Amino acid sequence: MFENRMVLQKVSYDFAKSFRHVRKSEPRGNKTFRRLYAALPRLTPQEVTSVLQANEYTKEFSSTGSVKYYDSNQLASNNPIEDTRSEAQCLLTKGILLGVFDGHGGGACAQVVSKRLFHYISACLLPPKILQEYLTAVQSDKKLELVQTFNDKVEFVAEIKDLYQASFLNFIKDLVQSEDTGKEFQMEKALENAFLRLDNDLSNEALLQLNRKDAARTLAVAMSGTVAAVAHIDGPHLHVAGVGDCKAVLGVLSENDGWSAKIMTVEHNADNRAEVERILLEHPPNERSTVIKMERLLGQLAPLRSLGDFRYKWSKDIMKRVVVPFLGETAIPPNYHSPPYLTANPEVRYHRLTPRDKFLIIGSDGLWDLISPLQAVRLVGEHMSGKVTLSPLRLPRKNMKLSDINEMLLQRKEGLKKKPLDNNAATHLLRNALGGTEYGIDHAKLSQLLTLPTEVVRIFRDDITVTVVYMDSEFLRHCPS
Repeated sequence: MFENRMVLQKVSYDFAKSFRHVRKSEPRGNKTFRRLYAALPRLTPQEVTSVLQANEYTKEFSSTGSVKYYDSNQLASNNPIEDTRSEAQCLLTKGILLGVFDGHGGGACAQVVSKRLFHYISACLLPPKILQEYLTAVQSDKKLELVQTFNDKVEFVAEIKDLYQASFLNFIKDLVQSEDTGKEFQMEKALENAFLRLDNDLSNEALLQLNRKDAARTLAVAMSGTVAAVAHIDGPHLHVAGVGDCKAVLGVLSENDGWSAKIMTVEHNADNRAEVERILLEHPPNERSTVIKMERLLGQLAPLRSLGDFRYKWSKDIMKRVVVPFLGETAIPPNYHSPPYLTANPEVRYHRLTPRDKFLIIGSDGLWDLISPLQAVRLVGEHMSGKVTLSPLRLPRKNMKLSDINEMLLQRKEGLKKKPLDNNAATHLLRNALGGTEYGIDHAKLSQLLTLPTEVVRIFRDDITVTVVYMDSEFLRHCPS
């Protein structure tokens, strides 16, 4: 059995090496590339659609607000997928939260953060009086929820759930005690506080559980990591907080009906020179050649900010005492002299929404590796035009002028030329990111990329998670500032 596994691993390695050589040295469309693909099974168009639509989800909002609905979808590359996503409504402040979380080193940290972060954010948005009422309700065994999550499939075991609840209640107590009533509320600081406190709690939970049966679970969360892009939308106010290389892009329609992409996140990787300089300045000069090496943190980690990843945050003493007994000496990165090297502090960008802001695309880097922000915006914009033809005509408001109705009918006629295969915009993005060419969708290419063996699929594409949030232009046109 062991010999068979070793043979399989070698075949997989040689196969992957051949693919990597072709990918780096030759165009993807040439004969060599096609010959390597020849043995892959061919999917029918219906089978391709079935694969692409398997994880799609749509949520519509019936209440009046700036968000009409959102589409989301995921396509795995890793097994199991390391990406996750989450969406929720803040019940006491009415804001909408949407996030994409791209895990690495396993999916444990991304799963936990996606389940817990929105509760931390919602707490940071509330005044001390409401927080105290929440504490009183919990102590009286009354159920009082701060957020309502949508399409939530993650469930924690009872012991872990109790541990996480205890951490959250301690956070609320600290918020109540430290709140300066005379200080003006700042959304940016609230988001930063939520990210940093959850990250700190992940660290404490792993260290406190060392001698308990749940130690393996909490340490798995602490040793893995996740980058994230989280949007908070409340009326015309859009804030996006990001760590790492997930990206959020606003689709803006100009007066001449052209599309532009407004990027709402900052990428924290070696391509961001300001970020590299920030990290270098935080460490002694003699580490300049080792802190960022081969465009990675300590030569290992590509994102330069993330939640979790405590092997780049804990002191060397903690690493030796806590991590080495579980994972061995190689768990300590090379040239590990002056930790922490990594932060979970997000960069926050604000934008006041206008009727020209039609949608927000939030995606993991698996999407952005394949298409540019402007391409994505144009694809969703075209999908908006074409999707109109998939549903019956409805007038958006009463007492419309005949000229306005005629304009709608002309737009609908134009949209017939762009009628999409997918009702869900996130699926439309997946289809075009994987199979799009300048001449349209290449079915053979799509089929090949969806049938790659597990051993090599990561060479060609990463996990992809995408959420498309649609704004209500009429609401934004009339809402107060």
